[in-house]
Amino acid sequence: MSTFISEIYDNFISENRFLYLLQGLGNTLLISLFAVIIGTTIGFLIAVIRASHDKSGSFKVINAICKLYVTIIRGTPTVIQLMIMYYVIFSAVDAKILVAVLAFGFNSAAYVSEIVRSGIMSVDEGQFEAGRSLGLNSKLTMRFVILPQAIKNILPALANEFIVLIKETSVSGYVGIMDLTRGGDVIRSITYDALAPLLAVAFIYLTLVVILSAGVQKLERRLRSNER
Repeated sequence: MSTFISEIYDNFISENRFLYLLQGLGNTLLISLFAVIIGTTIGFLIAVIRASHDKSGSFKVINAICKLYVTIIRGTPTVIQLMIMYYVIFSAVDAKILVAVLAFGFNSAAYVSEIVRSGIMSVDEGQFEAGRSLGLNSKLTMRFVILPQAIKNILPALANEFIVLIKETSVSGYVGIMDLTRGGDVIRSITYDALAPLLAVAFIYLTLVVILSAGVQKLERRLRSNER
C-alpha cells in the first residue's frame, strides 16, 4: 500500500505533475469538440450531395470530388494527415491546436459522410414521394422528412465515430501538442515510471467514453419515447 501511495505521489502530486494531465485533457477536449463540429458539418453536406446523386444523378462533378475526398481520407492514416497538415500545408502557421482541429475535423468528415449517407439511403423511397406530395421540393424534403429519420437510424454509429475521434486525438503529440497522451509521456519521462501515467491516461479516456456513451443512450431513449 505504501508503495502504491508513493507512486501516486511521485507521478502526480510531486511538483504538481498532475497539471500535465489537466493541460493535456483540456487540449484533447478542445480539439475533439471543434473537430466534431467541423466533421459533422462537412460530413452532412457531403452525405446529402452523394445521396442526392445516388437517387437522381445530380451533382455529378461535385459528387466525384466528394467521392475522391472520402477515398483519400479513409485510405490514409490519421497521423499522416495530421503531419501533412502541420509540416506541409500550414508549415508557416504557428497554431498547433488549430491545425489539429482542422486535421481531425476533415478526417472525421469522411467517416461521418458515409454514416449519414447510409442512413439517408436506408429511408424508404416512399418518404421522398410523401414529401413531394405535400408540396415540398427536394431540399425541404431532405431537411424536414429524410434527415430526421436518418439521424435516428445512424445515431449509434455517429456516437461510435465521435468516440473514435476522441481516441484518435492521442496522436496529436506527433506535432508537439500537449494532449492527454503527451501529458502522460511527460510525466513518464520525469519519473521513469511508465505504469502509473499510462494507467491514468487510459482511465481518463475510458471515463470520457463512458460519459459520451451514457449521453447517447439517454438521447436514444428520448427519441424512442417521442416515437410512441
